[in-house]
Amino acid sequence: MKKLGFVLIISQIFYANSQLYFPPLTGNNWETMNPSDLGWCQNKIDSLYAYLESQDTKAFIVLKDGKIVLEQYFNGHAQNTPWYWASAGKTITAFMVGIAQQEGFLNINNASSDYLGTEWTSCTTAQENAITVWHQLTMTTGLDDSGNLGCILSSCLQFLANPGTRWSYHNAPYTLLDQVIAGATGTTLNLYTTEKLKNPTGMTGSFVQVEDNNVFFSSARSMARFGLLVLNNGNWNGTPIMTDSDYFADMINTSQELNKGYGYLWWLNGKENYMLPGVQITIPGSIMPNAPEDMVSGLGKDGQFVNVVPSQNLVLIRMGEEPSGSLVPFLMNDKIWEYMNALVCNPAGLEEEQLTFGVFPNPNEGSFTLQSTIEQGHIVVLDLFGRMVYQKRFENFTTSIDLGKNASGTYFVRLESDGKVAIQKIVV
Repeated sequence: MKKLGFVLIISQIFYANSQLYFPPLTGNNWETMNPSDLGWCQNKIDSLYAYLESQDTKAFIVLKDGKIVLEQYFNGHAQNTPWYWASAGKTITAFMVGIAQQEGFLNINNASSDYLGTEWTSCTTAQENAITVWHQLTMTTGLDDSGNLGCILSSCLQFLANPGTRWSYHNAPYTLLDQVIAGATGTTLNLYTTEKLKNPTGMTGSFVQVEDNNVFFSSARSMARFGLLVLNNGNWNGTPIMTDSDYFADMINTSQELNKGYGYLWWLNGKENYMLPGVQITIPGSIMPNAPEDMVSGLGKDGQFVNVVPSQNLVLIRMGEEPSGSLVPFLMNDKIWEYMNALVCNPAGLEEEQLTFGVFPNPNEGSFTLQSTIEQGHIVVLDLFGRMVYQKRFENFTTSIDLGKNASGTYFVRLESDGKVAIQKIVV
C-alpha cells in the first residue's frame, strides 16, 4: 500500500496542470515554478546537484509545464555558454528531415542517392539504390560499421547486409542526412534549421564541422526550448512547426523491429528490448528503468541529454562531461532519474525506504563483496556496452561476487528490489 500511495501522490503532482507555458522568443525572461509546488524537498535537490557536479556536469534544467523548476550551472558554465550536443543533436537532424518532407522537398522512402547523387558508397548500383533515407534515420542501412564509424567517404561505406535487416549505431550514414537535407532543399543545413526551427522557437546555436561530424552547439536553454517543442508535438505556442503528424509520431515511436528502443534518431524508454552501439545483441527490458516509461531521449557522448516526458509535461536536459566515454551514456541518465524520483518529500506517515549498496573493494581483482540496505533482490553486472556478464539472486544484506580473474575492465553493478533500482560503477 505504501507504493500505491506514493504513485498516487506522484500522479497528482504531475497531472495537476496540463497547460504549457512558452518563453518569449527573445531575451532571458522565462517563467519559473517553485520546486516546493511539486512537493520537492530542497535537501534532495541539493543531493541531485551534488551528484551532477561530481559527474562534471556543465548545465542542468528541468521544465514542468514549460516553466523552469530547476536550473543549475557548474564548473564555470553560465546561462548563455554554448556547449556541444554530440549525438543528442541527431534529434534535430531527424526533425529537419521531417520538415523537408512536409514541404515536399524529399520523401524518406526514396533512395538516398536521389539526394546524395550516385556512388556515395562503394556498393554496387543495386545495393546503393536499395538504401533509403528511412534506413539512414533508423540506423539500418546495412553499411559496414567495422571501421571508422564517422568516415563519410565512399571508400569507407561498404556493403555488409541488406538494408533493413541489421541495426547498427553507425554515425556516417546519419551524418550524410545533413547532405540529404541540403541536396533536397537547395540550401545549407544551418540556413534551413535557422529559418524553419530556430527563428520560430527562439533557439540559438548552429552546426559546426568537427572532424567528420556536424555537431550542434547551443546554450542549455536552447536545448530546453527544443525539448519543449517536441513535448508539444512540434507546435510552438500555437505556431505549427512540424505539421506532418504521421512523421512526428513515427519519429518518437519504435521505427523497426530490430531495436524497439529506437525511433528516428530518438531513443525510446519503456520498450520490451533495446540495442546499444557497438554490439549486435538485443537486451530485454527498458533501457532506463528509473526513468518514465514514455520518455523519449536524445543521448549524446559525454552525457548530453534532452529528455521529453509527455505523461508528466516534463523536459529534462543535461550538458557536460562524462567519465565512462560511452557513446550513449544511458547509465548516467538513469542515475539522474534515480535522484529525480527521490525529490518528493515524504508525506506524513509514509516511511521512505532507500535502496543503496556499497562494493568493497573497488577497484578489485574480480572478486568483491556487496553490502545492501535491502535483504532480498537481484544483482546484475553489465559491461560498458550494456551486456550482462553476471546475475544472481541475493537473500542477505552481504553478498560475495566473483567475476573471474580475467574480467579486467569497467563494469556497472545493478541492484533491483521491489521495483527499486540502484547502480554503481566498479573497476576490475
